[in-house]
Amino acid sequence: MASGGTGHADADRKQQGGIRAALAGLTTRGRSFLAAGVAAAVCAYVLGQADLLRVGLLLAVLPLVCTAVLHRTRYRVAGSRRLAPARVPASSEARVHLRMDNVSRLPTGLLMLQDRVPYVLGPRPRFVLDRVEAGGRREVSYRVRSDLRGRYPLGPLQLRLTDPFGMCELTRSFSAHDTLTVTPRVTPLPPVRLTGEAKGYGDGRQRSLALAGDDDVIPRGYRHGDDLRRVHWRSTARYGALMVRREEQPQRARCTVLLDTRGLAFHGAGPDSAFEWAVAGAASVLVHMLERGFSVRLVTDDGRAVPGEGADGFAGAGQESAEAAGLMMDTLAVIDHSDGTDLSRAYDLLRGGNEGLLVAFFGDLDEEQAAVAAKMRRRSNGALAFLVDGDTWGPGTPDGPGPADGRQERLRTLREAGWTALSVPRGALLEDLWRQADRDRAQLAATGATGATAGGESGS
Repeated sequence: MASGGTGHADADRKQQGGIRAALAGLTTRGRSFLAAGVAAAVCAYVLGQADLLRVGLLLAVLPLVCTAVLHRTRYRVAGSRRLAPARVPASSEARVHLRMDNVSRLPTGLLMLQDRVPYVLGPRPRFVLDRVEAGGRREVSYRVRSDLRGRYPLGPLQLRLTDPFGMCELTRSFSAHDTLTVTPRVTPLPPVRLTGEAKGYGDGRQRSLALAGDDDVIPRGYRHGDDLRRVHWRSTARYGALMVRREEQPQRARCTVLLDTRGLAFHGAGPDSAFEWAVAGAASVLVHMLERGFSVRLVTDDGRAVPGEGADGFAGAGQESAEAAGLMMDTLAVIDHSDGTDLSRAYDLLRGGNEGLLVAFFGDLDEEQAAVAAKMRRRSNGALAFLVDGDTWGPGTPDGPGPADGRQERLRTLREAGWTALSVPRGALLEDLWRQADRDRAQLAATGATGATAGGESGS
């Protein structure tokens, strides 16, 4: 009984609050009509004028009726929002579609829409819609654009209704929110022959059978449509059912992209900063490698890997690869500086298995961190490093970039360990550095082959 009484009391308070909110929405015109009606009714009572009383009642009732109808109508209007697309690169536009449906049996008055968006995406959109017929709908749209990556909330949508006489204005806020994800800008990279590609998809395309020899065959049952030339008769006789050899299984080439996010390794902020260049470079390499059929993953200096599940943490093929690509781009959309001071956790993660091709984007490296990065090369078939030149990207600080000869020493340390290491000055284009890395790798391979030949001749 007590709980039932409380429920009625809460309902009464909500109803009274709704009535107060509706009356608070009276416009100046509505308040004037209400005051004039009350004044006319009082004068009619004092003077005994019945006609004046009827006029006063009309003036007083009109704004109240408009308020009651509008209060009922605002909960009979449904709003929805749709993003196209919901994930866009930085500096690209997305379109937001708003739809209003009148689900009541009465037409609405004037509708004014306002959607709440962050200032980074542009000015707050506002729309004015004429009356919407019963069961009708209206659709409007606006564009948003951001030069900064991130996740931006859209909403709530606010609706302001006005009756045809202008007596009352009521506002309704919808609770639905949407999120626009702005990913880093992706630069198309030229196709080059990369170290380690011969062990997967590419010109090499090495394929390995899932069986070591005829005696070690692991067959499977025959399926409709299998080529009869693949029937394994020895297993068929052993199991008493038609068995076929397994298909050759391609070995997908792997690529690991390492992104250095240490706050002390980068200086400056904004879309043209060195850190944003590194994030955009990592995104471009990830997309490029996925398009070439590589299994890829993203690793940061704090030891996190994306995607975190699957075979060895690498993205698979098909739909799984598309989902992993979206997950990695969403991660890069909101990634920020870390509080780490070294690359040890990333090294611990990378030394656990064969990484295939390793592409790293480093900030400023001191001698100790350059040595740690050099050891990462051991577990990869090929390694490519981009080192941000802090002297050109921003002013040096006591904890910031060292002298130019120190940076050249870091590059030399990586190259001696087997890295193809390039310095990244301000304004450098990733596609140009990508080609240069291919030329440096080819030159290094040619030099190594010439040295090996000369050594063989001298030995003979």
